[in-house]
Amino acid sequence: MTYRNVVWDMGGTLLDTYPAIDALFAQRVGATGVRIDVADVARLTRTSTSRAMSTLAERYDVTVAELTAAYADLKQLWRSEPPPVMPGAGEVIDAVRAAGGLNLVVTHRDRDSATDLLAATGLVVDDMVCAPDGYARKPDPQMYVLMAERHGLDPASCLSIGDRAIDAAGAAAAGMGTFFLTTPGLPLPKELASDHVADQLLDALVLLG
Repeated sequence: MTYRNVVWDMGGTLLDTYPAIDALFAQRVGATGVRIDVADVARLTRTSTSRAMSTLAERYDVTVAELTAAYADLKQLWRSEPPPVMPGAGEVIDAVRAAGGLNLVVTHRDRDSATDLLAATGLVVDDMVCAPDGYARKPDPQMYVLMAERHGLDPASCLSIGDRAIDAAGAAAAGMGTFFLTTPGLPLPKELASDHVADQLLDALVLLG
């Protein structure tokens, strides 16, 4: 099975945002006098950044407000010093475009932050849907269905690329193919159901046509 279009997740898929987030949250917890391993933070953020903040606030002497403010400062910094583009992302985007397909983004990130990140990194996509604009969050398929309908695409022609089980679940429910990008050092989610699982984005090139 080959695909013409790619529907991208953003953080952890197009952009390597998580290392900075994980280090930031670990530093904030560490400032309270408690030592926490960055890998333990990573296991939380790969489920949900907001849930990670809530969980850390429950377990340690740090508040959600403090973590939220620190995260807002990080996003502001990213406007001038963006996180790196994930290895292989540019090549896959170019391959899709060369074949006449569309590169589309479905993200939980707010539109201003997502737009700033794309501008700062120079990544060019054809369209983007952001959950905070009023759409159901993944694994609900609403954003994927909307994207296919907006561009008149057969969902079966679309490959969703993401780094969380909810990316695959939402896309599959919309009738799209799924490609799960693993995170080094973290086990596969128990709930993961994906057509393809790979350690690098370049492995998606053989699925495009």
